[in-house]
Amino acid sequence: MKYFLILFSLTVMTASSFGQARDMSRDSSYNNWYYLSRNKLYSVLQDVKYDIVFFGNSITERGPWSELIGVKFKVGNRGIGGDNTFGMKARIQDAIKSSPKKIFLMMGINDVGRNLPTEWSLNNYEEIIKTIKKNSPKTKIYIQSVLPLNEKISPYEYHKGRESKVVALTEGVEALAKKYKLTYVNLREIFADGYVLKKAYTMDGIHINTQGYVDWVKYLREKKYL
Repeated sequence: MKYFLILFSLTVMTASSFGQARDMSRDSSYNNWYYLSRNKLYSVLQDVKYDIVFFGNSITERGPWSELIGVKFKVGNRGIGGDNTFGMKARIQDAIKSSPKKIFLMMGINDVGRNLPTEWSLNNYEEIIKTIKKNSPKTKIYIQSVLPLNEKISPYEYHKGRESKVVALTEGVEALAKKYKLTYVNLREIFADGYVLKKAYTMDGIHINTQGYVDWVKYLREKKYL
């Protein structure tokens, strides 16, 4: 009996080790030095009253939102380069502490780059929506479509062969907008040919150039989202 228990324990430990190895191949970590430094800054500013908050990863962080929009509105930029939906879920409460009138969400492309399961990304996205609705119910939520990649331009190998995951994530995000009756902002109308990011708007196949941000804000105004 004692031999059986030892054998069983070893079997469980081995199975657990294999499970951990599989999970480690899907890197969902986010708490690096850059995340911490940006989040520290945002924590200092969490009580500042904003009319509009843009929340996301590097695509959001690089946006000159205040310069393009801030004449009429006080705009907060809450983008962090390299952030994924796990990191965003961890910091969403601080981003809405001052109860902004509007929040524009864009997230998920770094999950795609890490080959994380789409289900994980969408679960995190839904949790973020629930957190906003619960803690800042008067904030109007705008769900922005996931910007596609341009794999031919991108120098990064981890962007190759990801179009199907971008499509699945985009469809899932749009479904969440419908489920919670939120405004869906289809940025593919200006930035993409199908599911390929237009060359005119990108330098590296993932990030947006200056003209892209100008046209982005113009689009939001034309749609009466601002």
